Amino acid sequence: MSAATTPKAVKPANTPDPAQLAKSFARAAEKGSSLLGEFLQKQMESGKSMASDEFGIARAYMDLASKMLANPVKLAETQMNLWWEYMNLWQGSTLRMMGVQMSPSAIPDKNDRRFKHEDWQEHFLFDYIKQSYLIAARWMHKTVAEVEGLDPGTAKKVDFFTRQYIDALAPSNFALTNPEVLHETVRSGGENLVKGLHNLLGDIERGNGQLKISMTDSKAFELGVNIATTPGKIVFQNDLMQLIQYEPTTKKVFKRPLLIMPPWINKYYILDLREKNSMIKWSVDQGMTVFVISWVNPDAAMREKSFDDYLLEGPMAALDAIEKATGEKEVNAVGYCLGGTLLAAQLAYMAAKKDKRIVSATFMTALTDFRASGELNVFIDEKQIESLEKKMNERGYLEGSEMGATFNMLRANDLMWSFVINNYLLGRDPLPFDLLHWNGDSTRMPANMHSYYLRNMYLENRLREPGGITLDGVPIDLSLVKTPSYFVSALEDHIAPWKATYQGPKLFSGESTFALSGSGHIAGMINPPSANKYCYWTNSKLPDSPDEWFDGAKQHEGSWWTDWRQWLDDKQGPQVAPRIPGKGKLKVLEPAPGSYAKLRLDPK
Repeated sequence: MSAATTPKAVKPANTPDPAQLAKSFARAAEKGSSLLGEFLQKQMESGKSMASDEFGIARAYMDLASKMLANPVKLAETQMNLWWEYMNLWQGSTLRMMGVQMSPSAIPDKNDRRFKHEDWQEHFLFDYIKQSYLIAARWMHKTVAEVEGLDPGTAKKVDFFTRQYIDALAPSNFALTNPEVLHETVRSGGENLVKGLHNLLGDIERGNGQLKISMTDSKAFELGVNIATTPGKIVFQNDLMQLIQYEPTTKKVFKRPLLIMPPWINKYYILDLREKNSMIKWSVDQGMTVFVISWVNPDAAMREKSFDDYLLEGPMAALDAIEKATGEKEVNAVGYCLGGTLLAAQLAYMAAKKDKRIVSATFMTALTDFRASGELNVFIDEKQIESLEKKMNERGYLEGSEMGATFNMLRANDLMWSFVINNYLLGRDPLPFDLLHWNGDSTRMPANMHSYYLRNMYLENRLREPGGITLDGVPIDLSLVKTPSYFVSALEDHIAPWKATYQGPKLFSGESTFALSGSGHIAGMINPPSANKYCYWTNSKLPDSPDEWFDGAKQHEGSWWTDWRQWLDDKQGPQVAPRIPGKGKLKVLEPAPGSYAKLRLDPK
């Protein structure tokens, strides 16, 4: 073959020029080293240090290693399988490089957004990196999952943290192996990496030495201005909560008010983010007189506040206040997540006292039986709770951000690594997003109450046992509850798995309904009918198995709110004149959302 006909190497389209790329990285490294030096100097001067690992991961992996080494034949077999998978990848990649169309050896899940950039499919090198990673990830997860002899707790911990490790090592998380980052580095002359380092150091400083990833532009939101805007008034408050009464929008309202109990780990306004997706606004527009508990952000002075206090000063105090505000003793109640767990305990407490003021109870993604409570159990064992109690006892409370970081780990690719790429590698500022603003607006939890909750609910699962816990001197027995109940959960919930919440109705003696929404813990619940998103399932029967329930369930388009509204219809009483906040025996203290909700713990 003559020189004139010798094929030339063709550079794939849109491939960054190596020389230009090297200059960009060098420029970014020079500026970055200066920034990093300044940051480390500040850290040494302030005496701050990084947090230590308290999850017992090392012991779990030592157990894993001993079990794997005890079966060398199995270990060799898994390694041979990995070798064969790479041989197939090498062969397929070589043939593809020669122009032969080949099916990929590994394909990412259709919902995996890490590999959406076209170069992951079109560019030979990045496609090879992607497939190589997916093969190794699949092999590693399968290998640790199949190790025999581990106790269940250790096996769950190994499985969870192995997935964290796999997610962390994704090629999309590194500048040199992410094609989108490489293109941006060339385009900006490396400024994206410099800006990203600024963002990284700023987040570490904002977290007082620990990385606290910025997920949204929090300065874009202000409570009562562009979020949490449904008109209402604070009509009662005590140490633990403020009670909001919302202004009516209809000419008539239902006789029985609606009391909503949100979780105390987050602010109530997830139910009132914007007018178009506010469950509070929608309920008011349906003719309900809505009251919502807004929990306090406790400090060290409230360290001894107990679960009993949260019951008595929370929903029990709210019932008394609602009667003064409206003249009505009977209410319909809603509990969301932890608020639902508290509502279940309250119903049993009231049943023991022959108190029938709650006519119906709605449980949104609420656990009452914690046997199968999902991956949060990875963080809950005796040693970890002891470590957490030591930390809480020193401060008097648990920082809400610490629990928030745990929740983020349950969906690391969506809630951690996507922001690492956007903020630190691409050097972009996070976009304004009301839901993520709320997610970062966490609340503390008093040491005494939170320790009680973790031990008695998650660790020992005593709420489901008759007399398993005692509140205000009253043994709690859920089987005494005859109040009609509506349980709704979400198909993709990673915090309160629906198959675990499905056990709730079986613990009560009254008539119960169970519904299942599409999507997850937040989007599945905050799903207004006007959005016409997702779907929900209903089944009039409650068989023992959740899978059997789902097999017999009917799927409906749209929001579960409409089904709940129909279920609630005969429980609201006749229509009466609207109740205006402040016109009853309780006077207005301040406008909603109130000072308790406006107190933020993190610098914006």
